[in-house]
Amino acid sequence: MQILRGLSSPDKQPLALTVGNFDGVHLGHQALLEQLQLAARERGLATAAIVFEPHPREFFTPEQAPARLTNLREKLERFDVLGLNRVHVCRFNERMARTSAAGFINLLYRDLAVKHVLIGDDFRFGNARGGDFALMEKMGAQQGVTVKSMSSVLQDGVRISSTAVRMALAEGNLRLAQRYLGRPYSISGHVEHGEKVGRKLGYPTANIQLKHNRPALTGIFVVRVRIEGGEMCAGVASLGVRPTLEANGKPVLEVHLFDFDEQLYGKHLHVDFLHKLRDEMKFSGLESLTQQITLDVGQAKDWFKNGN
Repeated sequence: MQILRGLSSPDKQPLALTVGNFDGVHLGHQALLEQLQLAARERGLATAAIVFEPHPREFFTPEQAPARLTNLREKLERFDVLGLNRVHVCRFNERMARTSAAGFINLLYRDLAVKHVLIGDDFRFGNARGGDFALMEKMGAQQGVTVKSMSSVLQDGVRISSTAVRMALAEGNLRLAQRYLGRPYSISGHVEHGEKVGRKLGYPTANIQLKHNRPALTGIFVVRVRIEGGEMCAGVASLGVRPTLEANGKPVLEVHLFDFDEQLYGKHLHVDFLHKLRDEMKFSGLESLTQQITLDVGQAKDWFKNGN
């Protein structure tokens, strides 16, 4: 898969294009990308997506923006798995924010050889979110570009959306989140040096770098971890602010792997969240914290042993 910054293109390869944020790349997004690929095959086109970084809501109201489900790397990895030919990563800045909806469409048709566009039926774009499917379709007809919309994907009467996934995660309902995503919810990142408190307590942890300070879920979890290179391990993870160890701390993802004693610093880990054990708690001291960790590890091992 080709990854390009901005709307510039090294060639004028005819494209079937979609545009959006695609946070989580959930089943609704996957259905849209499947339809895009089908349209591309019928027309002899390459497939491409345009995504924005940062998310527009993070640009306008960073403190009120929703928690990210996927960082950019995770999103691109999912696009690659799903077979997209090209992704344009557009920086969302003041200039992009001021661009009118019609101006944005003109940029697409000027800089890219777009022949077919597929967008979600609720997609809005351009300054003040002034653009919609009707405008894209009208301007596409003037340029000889076919424009189609994709209806929402429903599951048990619920519209699958990034918001629905966030709600399921916030409630600790990982099974429901997995149903909406089509896979376990995951976070990936590089292992970095921490304070090594876990090692002192007898439960060494891999501290995974978080790209964003507002995770979509918090608590203690049963996890499955894929280590860079392909090895899979079971474990238990803590994702939160560690109230026993510090006040007003930033969120930290710490993973204790079962029966594992190798160096992981600098490696990239992919963590699947399988089951929530409990919420974060503040303990009276390290002794009571250690006792609870022992219980957490035992419950996580039982979860795997029982074949959940």
